[in-house]
Amino acid sequence: MTKGALILEDGTVVEGESFGALKDAEGEVVFNTSMAGYQECLTDPSYRYQILMPTYPLIGNYGVTPERFESDKIQVDGFIVRELCEKPSHGRIIKKLDAWLEEEGIPGLQGVDTRFLTRKIRTAGVMNGLLKLPYEAKELEDLKERARKLKSISEMDLIELVTVKKPVIHEPEQLKKTVVLIDCGTKMSIVKSLVDRGCKVIRVPAGTDAKEILGYEPDGMMVSNGPGDPERAGYIVKNIKRVIDSQLPTFGICFGNQLVGRALGGDTYKLKFGHRGGNQPVKELKTKRVHVTSQNHGFALDADSLPSEVEVTHINLNDKSVEGISHKSLPVYTVQYHPEAHPGPWDSEYLFDEFIGMMQDAKKD
Repeated sequence: MTKGALILEDGTVVEGESFGALKDAEGEVVFNTSMAGYQECLTDPSYRYQILMPTYPLIGNYGVTPERFESDKIQVDGFIVRELCEKPSHGRIIKKLDAWLEEEGIPGLQGVDTRFLTRKIRTAGVMNGLLKLPYEAKELEDLKERARKLKSISEMDLIELVTVKKPVIHEPEQLKKTVVLIDCGTKMSIVKSLVDRGCKVIRVPAGTDAKEILGYEPDGMMVSNGPGDPERAGYIVKNIKRVIDSQLPTFGICFGNQLVGRALGGDTYKLKFGHRGGNQPVKELKTKRVHVTSQNHGFALDADSLPSEVEVTHINLNDKSVEGISHKSLPVYTVQYHPEAHPGPWDSEYLFDEFIGMMQDAKKD
């Protein structure tokens, strides 16, 4: 294999061997603590402009099985692993991980001390990195300068790269409700969770006007996950606010939690190293119940910025950050974690049922 290297913006250099596409990549270097689910993570649009690093040491052991994809392609900009499995085994495998990354033009680096990198990010905070494949030591000073000058994720509008370009309709076998989904880079498991419950899902571009959303005469609106800094998404937030003001039942997930929170008057901030994995403990304040959740986000709502009519419903037990909010008088609630999982535990699937119930109650009124 060809020699490669990761160069962080602080000058740290970690060498390894290349796999996948032989090309450079740049972006935030982030880690995910899930023990499985690399296909779901790689195809999750929330990972745009990020170089993903699983903390689990052996990756690729069940190859590639397309029914696990969360979008139609790999979304990460680069992939770093401790050890790439050369002999995967799975009943429905169609190709190896190495071949898949090469086919989609995504570079990978293996043989890396991922524990060292994870500890570094947890201590210093998330930082940009440059994945250089192939790599020669004589390039190092130039590469360090390139890494220092990489753009912050907060300087980009990544949503335009992942949202649908025109409305897409997903029909259930038996129609019960109609939901407009603002697609900021949605995972297909969210769509499936709604369709399986009898919802016709109208997936619309992230910038769709509130008037057009209401023109579909939906029973509810969902705001999806997605990449980047929610502070850059003011054009989406203003439309969410107008829909909420119409009293249409609204449910936000992950990035959607942040956008709805901003639409209700709150602020957001960047977490030190984010929450990414399938083992994040979340406490539901009303019931005192603790859920083990799947998460993938680098920003959070500021609890102190929320107006009095908005209450925090869930908190993260690791750092006490906001994991869910609801409005005291309007049919609006959100969660920061992923109730559809994929990968991760299914403790929170009931939230989709609660959304169905909220839409039913709104019709009665």
